[in-house]
Amino acid sequence: MHLAYPAVLAVLLFCVGLYGVLARRNAILVLMSVELMLNAVNLNLVAFDVWLRDALHSGQALTLFTIAIAAAEIGIGLAIVLAVYRNRGSSAVDDLRDTAEGPEDPEDDAEGAATEEPAPAAKSQKSQKAEATA
Repeated sequence: MHLAYPAVLAVLLFCVGLYGVLARRNAILVLMSVELMLNAVNLNLVAFDVWLRDALHSGQALTLFTIAIAAAEIGIGLAIVLAVYRNRGSSAVDDLRDTAEGPEDPEDDAEGAATEEPAPAAKSQKSQKAEATA
């Protein structure tokens, strides 16, 4: 068997996985796309191991390590996605940006620079989002 067949299949699998990571908004689908990319790497490792006729079968041994790492990644990733879904009600990747944002107003930091009471008519961006989704 030629080396080109599994290599082309691995490239196609990797490209589909890369498209899934870049285009999908659902965290579960992003994790599945990462798994496709890892499987493409595994296919390349085994194909090159067979093609080189390695006596130690190091490509197959590395594939076993990659499978173990992928299993751990999926377990931790699903736990994080489940926690985010319980807190937010959605597993969309775009909604995760809100957790990384700092204070909205640089004057309202921990030092307490702003001592004035905000006007009741002025609402924060988070409260406007909450009212829009309700």
